Amino acid sequence: MDKKPLTPEHVLLDAAVEAAQGLGIAFEIIQREPQLEQTRADALVRLTHGGHEMLYAVEVRRTLHPSTLGAAVQQLERLGQQAMLVTDYVTPALADELKARHIAFLDTAGNAYFEQPPLLIWVKGQKPAAKPAAETAGRAFQPTGLQVLFTLLCNPQMVNRPYRELAEMAGVAHGTVGFVMPDLQQQGFVRDLNGKRGTRRMFELDRLLDEWVTTYARVLRPRTLLGRYYVPTLEGWKDWPLAEHGALWGGEPAAAVLTDYLRPGVLTLYADKMPGLLAARQKFMKEPAPGHTAVVEVRKRFWNFPVDPGHNNLVPPLLVYADLLATGDARCIETAKMIYDAYVARLFTEG
Repeated sequence: MDKKPLTPEHVLLDAAVEAAQGLGIAFEIIQREPQLEQTRADALVRLTHGGHEMLYAVEVRRTLHPSTLGAAVQQLERLGQQAMLVTDYVTPALADELKARHIAFLDTAGNAYFEQPPLLIWVKGQKPAAKPAAETAGRAFQPTGLQVLFTLLCNPQMVNRPYRELAEMAGVAHGTVGFVMPDLQQQGFVRDLNGKRGTRRMFELDRLLDEWVTTYARVLRPRTLLGRYYVPTLEGWKDWPLAEHGALWGGEPAAAVLTDYLRPGVLTLYADKMPGLLAARQKFMKEPAPGHTAVVEVRKRFWNFPVDPGHNNLVPPLLVYADLLATGDARCIETAKMIYDAYVARLFTEG
């Protein structure tokens, strides 16, 4: 029997399993945190109903928002076809979205969707008994801490560099790295090998990335938006002279360059400040108007390390990946997986 202390995820899963009893199905937790072929699940559960038995690999999310749905979907795909999402509460709109994607889910209010013929369970609209508790996170997952994590995830080999150097790369105060690093060590993401100073290494980078992407979408990304504007057309966007204005493509246009697959529906660019001359040249307007309905997002750059010289007009691929997932759009999520496979995964195997 597992003697480890119960984590918040364990408690949430236990509450969801209890709620499932009202659906006339039996849930049994077979194993917590099993290691699968490609990743680790939060649990392996057995569902029994009417003589039929099914096994599911479970991904637990303490909260689920439209902006974090993409990250959840990405992780569920890694778990395989028999994957289940467990969370505190699924709104009717998110329930419809999950059902449309054929994603099995269960929440602590008793909302659920399972479709494994001949079994079909579809419940939505159940209200939670209490307002879901706000997530608490370590200081590493506060806004400036997320900037440090972004720097480390893009440059894992830099984890052993002096705090002052890491702070400069992340665009934060020196002291910020001083509280982020112990937090990462406590969570097992950073360790000093053999207890020796100067031998820091990063571990479980996929899990750290998943937590960063999810928290980034809720906590840091909304703060980066400098403005949302409207232009006459998105045609010819590749010819915009971003370098002249200290800007970089992010989001969908960056993904289009990296994959040659996605046609941008929104142009996202990052800069240290609003590129006024570019805005004037491309006729940015603050409100939609006849002939000005195409959308441009301007976001503030929050890192201070060089980009890939092969893509010197793009933000780091990891940020492209995160921004695509934050849209919740199915095609963007599909493109995000392509970027992960081609660019992000190799960050964790190099150096």
